[in-house]
Amino acid sequence: MFKSFSSCSFLLLNVCLLALIACKNKQPPPVTEIVATPEKLNETATENIRKTLAYAADNKGLIGDSLRLTYYNLLQMVYEKGDYNLLWSSTEQWKPLADSLYQFVSEARNFGLFPEDYYADLLSVIRQRFEQDSLARQDRRDAALWSRADLLLTDAFMRIVHDLKLGRLPNDSISLRKDTLLTDDFYEQQLNILLKSGLLLKTLRPLEPRHEHYRVLKASIPAFLENADTRIYTHVPSPKTDSVNFAFLLQKRLYEGGYISFDSARADSSQLARAVKKFQKEIGITTDGKAGEVTLRMLNLTVREKFIRIALTLDKFKLLPEKMPERYVWVNLPSFTMRLQVKDSVRLESKIICGKPQTRTPLLNSAISELITYPQWTVPNSIIKKEILPAVKRDPGYLARKGFSLVDTGGNEVDPFSVDWTKYKQGIPYKVVQGSGDDNALGILKFNFPNKYSVYLHDTNQRYLFNQTMRSLSHGCVRVKEWEQLAYYMIRNDLLPPDSLEKPVVLPLEDSLATWLARKEKHNIPVKKRLPLFIRYNTCEANEKGIVFFDDIYGEDKRLQELYFGGK
Repeated sequence: MFKSFSSCSFLLLNVCLLALIACKNKQPPPVTEIVATPEKLNETATENIRKTLAYAADNKGLIGDSLRLTYYNLLQMVYEKGDYNLLWSSTEQWKPLADSLYQFVSEARNFGLFPEDYYADLLSVIRQRFEQDSLARQDRRDAALWSRADLLLTDAFMRIVHDLKLGRLPNDSISLRKDTLLTDDFYEQQLNILLKSGLLLKTLRPLEPRHEHYRVLKASIPAFLENADTRIYTHVPSPKTDSVNFAFLLQKRLYEGGYISFDSARADSSQLARAVKKFQKEIGITTDGKAGEVTLRMLNLTVREKFIRIALTLDKFKLLPEKMPERYVWVNLPSFTMRLQVKDSVRLESKIICGKPQTRTPLLNSAISELITYPQWTVPNSIIKKEILPAVKRDPGYLARKGFSLVDTGGNEVDPFSVDWTKYKQGIPYKVVQGSGDDNALGILKFNFPNKYSVYLHDTNQRYLFNQTMRSLSHGCVRVKEWEQLAYYMIRNDLLPPDSLEKPVVLPLEDSLATWLARKEKHNIPVKKRLPLFIRYNTCEANEKGIVFFDDIYGEDKRLQELYFGGK
């Protein structure tokens, strides 16, 4: 019985000791701990780091008030291997590498990053406390302050590694990166490379995308920030929500931007229209003098929102493969452009027409596998449901006027006047086909590529629409103005070695294509060297004049901004 009591007492004592240790870890790390000598500083700061990380492990990264470490588990591993010694300072001095990292954090916007994500304000305050003469002796021997600074710098570095390598957007259905998660070993490796080399930018730059358009856009950020107009302008609401004040607020905003010379008296409609045209012409949208939805969106676009668009665009490049194909077609919907990219140069550029906001062109990855001259168009079910079915219910003659045929499951043409259209609501048991010819919506050539959306690149029978500035006008397919150049390039790319594509030689298949088009014949041309295709959504890009911003035609960047950059 005595032995049993003794065992129970021993067990209880162990439990109490463990509880005391646990409680000790639950005590927040000290805010201030002044030591007597520089030698004592490193020793005490090392112990503070150990205690702080133990506390963070028990409190999901929290190390005091609202201050939270993002990579606290990773930091625990890294510091434990180094016996919890300071990484960024020694005996009352920040190392040069700490100065480099602090400077990078301060100028993080030049990389499309946000300084506040890396403790910029707090590190600035700590740095100032170390440098102030009146408190220098006390603050420079505050072991708690040095340990906190060390942990913040290390955590900031880890987050910078992540944000430069993968960005802040989650993978989606079109992401092509294979290293979607970075291992602890990877982060530790980057830190070791930095500590060994002492060169911050040389460590960080290899993490970034190699994509040429990423590089050019990022290189344009300093000039954008330097020249950014940070004035606060009047927000102009839609006339649908505030019809009473709309004209007054529009005039005020146009006056603030220098597009109209007065705001003391009410401008008439013609004066407002002229001012709106000046704005539209300046930013490259349809110059019609009407303050419609697109004009208002661009008029209300702030510098803050522009920078977030830059950050979003850079992060979208980080979702691409580290190595892009040598040759590929790049379609950017907001800019209404298609580019044939060969290595780092643009071989061909073309205007495009993409889907309306109601019938968006999908973002996708594929490869062009076939060319079809004088194609037929089988209307997708989505268009039949939304447009054709309501139209034929009103008038079955609609199909003939549009050049459509009604075909049953057996391939037989059906008279639309013989169908009881009233019994169909969601769809019909027929195909709607538009025959090949000059009036076909697909034009005279179509580029096929595998996809689940039934969309293509193609010519159009409405080529005049390429003259419009805003070209989100289709049912979802991409109409290409320079389709002919793309088609002939693909034929030459299929049949000639890369170094011979520019030679002045006419290939038999090129002659055949020209003949088939002249005779209005339908032919399928398989593509042996399938040309990779990327349809993407970037609302800004850089050129020799700087950064150009496009309308967020589908509201996609607005949605991403609210989800991932809402507090910026």
